[in-house]
Amino acid sequence: MQPAFTPTRTAALERLQAFVPKTSAYASKRNYDLEGHPHVSGLSPYIRHRMVTEQEVLEAVLGRYALSTAEKFVQEVYWRTYWKGWLEMRPSVWTSYRAGVQGALNRVQTEAGLRAAWEEACRGETDIAAFNHWAQELVETGYLHNHARMWFASIWIFTLRLPWELGADFFLRHLIDGDPASNTLGWRWVAGLQTKGKTYLARPSNIARYTEGRFNPEGELSSFAEPLDGDPHPDRINPPMPESWDRTAPTGLLLTEEDMSPGYILGSSFKPATTAALLCTDKRSPLATSPVVENFTAAAMDDCLVRYKESFNDSKGLLPNLDAIENWAAKAGIVQIVTPYAPVGPTAETLSELARRLQPKGITLIRALRDFDTEAWPHATHGFFRFKEKIPKLVGRLKGLKAA
Repeated sequence: MQPAFTPTRTAALERLQAFVPKTSAYASKRNYDLEGHPHVSGLSPYIRHRMVTEQEVLEAVLGRYALSTAEKFVQEVYWRTYWKGWLEMRPSVWTSYRAGVQGALNRVQTEAGLRAAWEEACRGETDIAAFNHWAQELVETGYLHNHARMWFASIWIFTLRLPWELGADFFLRHLIDGDPASNTLGWRWVAGLQTKGKTYLARPSNIARYTEGRFNPEGELSSFAEPLDGDPHPDRINPPMPESWDRTAPTGLLLTEEDMSPGYILGSSFKPATTAALLCTDKRSPLATSPVVENFTAAAMDDCLVRYKESFNDSKGLLPNLDAIENWAAKAGIVQIVTPYAPVGPTAETLSELARRLQPKGITLIRALRDFDTEAWPHATHGFFRFKEKIPKLVGRLKGLKAA
């Protein structure tokens, strides 16, 4: 069950180079979940951690093809951006999901039938062969084809009748490209919570077609997907805006898994006095995060620190927790820490706690926002269709943005 993902920027660029010639066929072939996943880019683990940025991917594709030819792939890249922007303006949806996970785990402790069904689903030991395959593929490789993710979520919710939050949690614990916004809102969409009343039903004929007959769960799946009950969307808040900061002041650079291409912060006018890194993969869930995820992310950060070592005056490397980060900052004699902006999720929560700890010490935490996000996120006000109308304009502005 491959592909395997080498956690280096070099590997990301090699995948990008190999995929660009296939972009024109992406629209017609992307839905096929075949062994080796030959018709998709396999870039999502790298884009998720910004080992290669969305802008770099778009510029590579659009350097060869017109937007009309590459439109479907370009839209898929922007889906991730859209989900992030949508959640930035409605962060309480993430908070509600976290509470839902804990509530479902509490039920698991007291309802033996639910616990058994949940454990069987996570192990891939149900009566549905296709679902079992995907569960085991996910655990082994840290990856699933996007179409398989939709089928899996639909079966979890509407056939197995398991709490959607536990399914989203299972994905977030095991996906190398597990992203709080895309994962949470994608599961909500399947369940009929994101677009009210609209669910996604996994159909045996669709699975048979797009797996080319590898699976055909005829008679095994629910034929009806009734939307789940949920609260209405919260009122929007304003999207984040860039923070100004003094590039001449004694400054530390803090790297996280949210953005491993900090070149847009570094440059001739700024070199951090000291650098450190912090990972928050263990905070994705109340349960243990997959070793596949932990190992990939740690190795990816190692690669990042090596790539940018010439830009650092002093690097403490990867530090284990907030206590260590706090001690690093206090001993370094810095007055501020700059870190790439972390969207809503575990890393953002951790950084908020760090900011509270640093304030009494007179150290300010600056969250540096990319131009790419500043341009796109304010358009994530409603559904993707409305956002999609803005993509040509966003693409037209790419060359004026700093990519890395």
